[in-house]
Amino acid sequence: MYKIQIKNFEKKNLIDELIQVFLRPSEYEITDDGENAGAGDTVLTFNESGNLDRDGIKREVYEKLSQITGLKPEWGILTGIRPVKLCSELFDREKSQEKVRRIFREKYLLSDGKTDDIIEMYMYQQEFAGKAPDKSACVYVGIPFCPTRCLYCSFASNQVADPEIERYMTALLKEVRWVGRRMKETGMQAESLYIGGGTPTTLSAEQLKALMDEIRNSFDLSGLREYTVEAGRPDTITDEKLQAIKSGGADRISINPQSMKGKTLELIGRSHSPEDIERAFESAKKFGFKSINADIIAGLPEEDVMDFTDTLRKVIDLGADNVTVHCLAVKRASRLIEEDPDYHYRQGKTVSKMLGESRSILTEAGYRPYYLYRQKHMAGAGENTGWCRPGTEGIYNMRIMDEHQSNIALGAGGISKIYYPGENRLERVANVTNYEQYIDRIDEMIKRKEDNIFTEVEKW
Repeated sequence: MYKIQIKNFEKKNLIDELIQVFLRPSEYEITDDGENAGAGDTVLTFNESGNLDRDGIKREVYEKLSQITGLKPEWGILTGIRPVKLCSELFDREKSQEKVRRIFREKYLLSDGKTDDIIEMYMYQQEFAGKAPDKSACVYVGIPFCPTRCLYCSFASNQVADPEIERYMTALLKEVRWVGRRMKETGMQAESLYIGGGTPTTLSAEQLKALMDEIRNSFDLSGLREYTVEAGRPDTITDEKLQAIKSGGADRISINPQSMKGKTLELIGRSHSPEDIERAFESAKKFGFKSINADIIAGLPEEDVMDFTDTLRKVIDLGADNVTVHCLAVKRASRLIEEDPDYHYRQGKTVSKMLGESRSILTEAGYRPYYLYRQKHMAGAGENTGWCRPGTEGIYNMRIMDEHQSNIALGAGGISKIYYPGENRLERVANVTNYEQYIDRIDEMIKRKEDNIFTEVEKW
């Protein structure tokens, strides 16, 4: 057991995130007094001089734990989820790619490869999306229902009967009407619109049509650059639902296999087969969407590198022009962490190989990496990367990670963020996560947005 002391630094949780990249929680304890160490314990003391700032302490922790464990994580001391946003802020300040590169290498201890990745994505995003227009927003509409709950899931995902969904839709449509009207009145313009979940195609074709009709009637969509519906689970996709999505104005959809291996789908709690995935792609192609995204996951239970690359190649062959490669993140609210708390530690080397293979395969097939984010407890301390064929970039994905644009989020669990460009800051305005509370408190959710978003925008 390692007894870890961090001198003269109160926010020890910020250092703890980095320590967990190297050590399992069962292998160490952060203490205030190393003298309480027992026989066989090793005391590690950081910031003994008391003069280091947070990043200085993290560098000290990184170097020492690298020596002890033999690990050299490529992300250095970075533990935040938005490294490309950091790159953007550094470019704004330094005005030099070489200076930014040096800061990543020397201050944050990133590998050359990760430094190159971040800078490449930042330049690509500037080329494709540029700066968000004034008073623009991305709009998110959440459907917190799924047919089953996956083993690794920690999102708002409920399995309920249709009468409950109908009750939810009544409340959601009320929020849609109100937000659409207030955006018009305050001059806010939707640049992108994303219907996500959960699984939006848990809704019936009629419910999807009603939602998209209400969006069309309530919002000014004249400046919309992108409209996405996350179809997600292949077993929920029908021609009738795809028709409702297409006629409702969406030009992008997501079909998320996660894996093309039947046994894996059973293990993670999916109620569909690889054949269902193939049928969903074939159906979607008939409707002429501008882009079809597919999510796959590196590090799923009992999968090896060959299983993962087989999934990736099949997804490419099926016609996904936008592929997001996720590292499995073992979240606190998931069933997987209850069953196996150390799962993501054991998978580290395998996941690193999977990510390396995905880069080779996707690059050779003509895809480019265009956005990236990280999460806690990711297998291999890796990252999630969105890849696209040129012309199929997702502007919503870029903006939501860059955080230089307001995000108006509707539905249970939606977290809106109002962006103040003059101060370069965001203020969060959250809806309740529980869908039943959302229904009961819909007027309160609307008032939160009025008081904390639209009243503020009217002052601009």
